[in-house]
Amino acid sequence: MLGKEVKCRITGFKGIATAKITFINGCVQYCVKPQKCNGEKMPDGEYIDVEQLKIVGKGVKVIPTATGGDNKEIPKSRH
Repeated sequence: MLGKEVKCRITGFKGIATAKITFINGCVQYCVKPQKCNGEKMPDGEYIDVEQLKIVGKGVKVIPTATGGDNKEIPKSRH
């Protein structure tokens, strides 16, 4: 599902699945980022349970060049 265009079945929120998080209790969520910017600020992503998501488009294809990252997508309340 990573890289695909997805839509939340409940809220209608749509974007690209950019990150996946699995909690110790087995809950899986994806960070969904809208594709359009409003002004200069990068839009925030929303973490949504996998069961609420459906794939609606091809999305983007990204070839990873390195591993790791700065973890800025991890919700502060879930560190």
